[in-house]
This record gives sequence, structure tokens and C-alpha cells, in this order.
Amino acid sequence: MQHTEPNPRLLALQRSALIVGAIGIAVLVGGIAVVGIGGFFQSYLYGFIFWNGLALGCLSALMLHHMVSGRWGFMIQRILEAGARNLLLTAVLALPILFAGMKYLYPWMPNAVETLNGIDHGHHKAESLIVPILHVSWYSQGFFIARIAVYFAVWILLMGRLTGLSVKLDATGDQTIIGKFRRTSAPGLVVYVVTMTFAACDLGMSLEPEWFSTIYGPLYIVGQGLATLAFSVIILNKIADDKPHAPVIRTDYFHHIGSLMCGFVVLWTYIQFSQFLITYSGNLPEEIPWYLHRQGNFFAIVSVALMVFHFFLPLFILLQRRVKRARRGLLFMAKWVFIARITDVFWIIIPAFHPQGAGYGVFPFVMNLAALAGIGGIWVYVFVRNIHKHPLLPLNDDRMNESLGLGPFAHKEAAEHA
Repeated sequence: MQHTEPNPRLLALQRSALIVGAIGIAVLVGGIAVVGIGGFFQSYLYGFIFWNGLALGCLSALMLHHMVSGRWGFMIQRILEAGARNLLLTAVLALPILFAGMKYLYPWMPNAVETLNGIDHGHHKAESLIVPILHVSWYSQGFFIARIAVYFAVWILLMGRLTGLSVKLDATGDQTIIGKFRRTSAPGLVVYVVTMTFAACDLGMSLEPEWFSTIYGPLYIVGQGLATLAFSVIILNKIADDKPHAPVIRTDYFHHIGSLMCGFVVLWTYIQFSQFLITYSGNLPEEIPWYLHRQGNFFAIVSVALMVFHFFLPLFILLQRRVKRARRGLLFMAKWVFIARITDVFWIIIPAFHPQGAGYGVFPFVMNLAALAGIGGIWVYVFVRNIHKHPLLPLNDDRMNESLGLGPFAHKEAAEHA
């Protein structure tokens, strides 16, 4: 159980990620000559939001695991911890956006390079949103940067607390730490939902400040959870045949994670459809442009593809028990869902810069892929480094030993099933 040798499959993944990341960054930087600095930051924001969302999804799934202590959670606990630690990386990756890219991205910025749909930034309703007591505009650069700093501080504090407790439990075996996991995770989940809702509105919704949706934050939260489950299945499949997972992993664990993926697919669809239905029913001129921006040319194809490949097909395939209990089948669906998540974030972010496909072509698309690969390559490289710093399964956690029927709990479980 205390196997600490680096996993060769993860090391191979790390090498590949480094190469892909380097190529992606080189293309992204070189592409500035073609699409300009504005196009660079548009693609960079897209890549950043997706990979930062995956780190946040790992953090939220880790807190959920500590609350419910399901068997499936112990198999991916180290994956979630390593992914959550990448918040330190994404905090650094946010700096170029905050200190150099905002005027190329957000039309409410006083020095914005471009306006939204020909409306001068001085006429945006958003600019008149003044925060009581502080007497500052909600859409001012300084207050925006301060909010992002607070979000990351809260997320990193939660991540540091949970991963620190995990390391301490490994070293000491002190079972009172399990209670601390729960006491941190319960309020932590609430704090995550609140801060992520604000962060989604700041980073994503304010790209089109005339538009608003009260369900926009949950859309990100559910998407992050779904991407995390898919990523966990992909990584777990790589390490499942090696120590320390091989002697203890069972088909049931893949089945449980597959069921969760299916549930999150349904939840994502419910939120997406609810937002669309409310907007369609209201038919208000300040709300419908958001969907009109996503219906032109290439974006219309993406919209249809999301309905088919992010809902209908994954739902009906994941409903099948035999798919969730077959490792290859579930791995295929995990890769499918992961690509669907990348596409969904693309559909949410990129049309804000190219309403109805205006000005969108081959070069912006290549830049989007380069940003995704560049940031993703670095993200995965650091993830593998993080996961190899600790044993791939938790040590001295009585919850896991009991759920797996190990140690003194083996006899108890055997008696219960006799």
C-alpha cells in the first residue's frame, strides 16, 4: 500500500505534456504576429478559464469526497489533491490577464481597445454599478483585480488546509484529522460555490456586460465537476494496473464514478436548458443577444454539437450499466466528456469576441487550440509532479481501510457479509 515509486505511465504523460505545452506556447506567442495582442489574450483567457476550472473542480470534488467518504473517492483522492494544488500555478497564470490583458478583453475598461457592438464604454450600464460603502465602480480595474486576488486566496487556503491535513494523516495516523477534513469541507463547499459564482461573473459574464444571468455561476460549477470526474477516470485508468491501486481497485469504483458523470451530464443540461428557456420566454432585448452571438456560422455548428455530444449521446451511453463497469468503455466516455467540456467553455467564452462568428476564422481557431495546449501542457506537467510527491493512495486513513476491508476492519467486514 505504501508504494511511492513514480508511476511510469504518468511519467510518460508528463513528458508528452511538456512537449505539447512548449509547442502550444510557441504557437500562441508566435501567433501574435498574425492575430495581434488582442487575439492572443482572447485565446489565453479561454485556455486559462478551462484549466483553472479543472483545478477548482478537483478542489470541490475533494471536499465532496471528504464529506461523503465514498469508496470511489479514495481511489482518486491523490488525483484530486494534485489537481487542486495546481491552483498555485493558475494563480500565477492569471497575472498576465490582470496586469496586461484586461483592456483587450473587457469592454467596460476605461482604456478598452474595442467596444462591444459599437457601444462606447461610457454608455455601458455596467459602468454605473457602484458598490455601496466602498463607493467604487464594480467594473473598475483595481476592484476587479482585488476580487480575483480574494477568490484565489480563499481557494488556495482551502486547498492548503485539506492537502496539509492529508499529509499529516499520512505521517501520524491521527484519526481525529478525519473530523477536521469534514469541518473544513462542509463550509468550504459553500464558500467555493459563492466565490466561484462571483469569479464566473467577473471573468466570463463581464465580457458582455450588458447581459446577465443568475444561473451563470452554477453553469461553471457543474462543468468543472464534470470535467474533473472525466479527468479522474483518465488518470485512474493509467495507474489502476500498477501498485498501489492494482491490489485494491474494483470494478465498482469505476461504476460509481461513471454514475456520477452521468448525473453531472443531466445537471449540466438542466442548467443550460433553464437558462435558455428563461431567456427565450422573456424575449428581452438585453438578454437575447447572448444567444444570438452564439448562432452565427461556425458557432451554430458548435451549438448543435453540444446538444448532441454533451447531452444526448453521453446520457444514453452512460445510463448503460455495462459501459460504466467496463474500464475501456468508461475511459472512452471520459475522454468524450472531457472534449465536450473543452467545447462548452469555447462556446461560452469565444463568441463574446466574435459575435455571430464575425472575424472568426482559421487563425483565431489555431490560437484557441494553442492556448488550450500550451496552458494545458504546463498544467498536466505540474500535476504529475504534484501527484508524485506523495503515495498514490492515502495512508493510515481508517475510512479507506474500512471501505476496502483492510487491516483490523477486514474481519469486521467479513463478519458483516457472512
